[in-house]
Amino acid sequence: MAGEGAFEVEGVIVEVMGNRTFRVELANGHRPLGFVAGRKSLPALGAGDKVRLVLSPYDLSQGRILVGQVPSPSPDE
Repeated sequence: MAGEGAFEVEGVIVEVMGNRTFRVELANGHRPLGFVAGRKSLPALGAGDKVRLVLSPYDLSQGRILVGQVPSPSPDE
């Protein structure tokens, strides 16, 4: 989400709900809905997978799952 104040959290997929929607459990126990945005092919996500979720401060009940993120290079590379 490109909106101001959006933040990223890490969580684990606990339920595959279909239609590109997943139930994600965060470290604090909160379970928002996560969805994969866009029309690209759906990545192979399933229960137990760790994901990063972008949440809006205005609606903590759902967020966008970040997929295909390139890890940042280590400092010694």
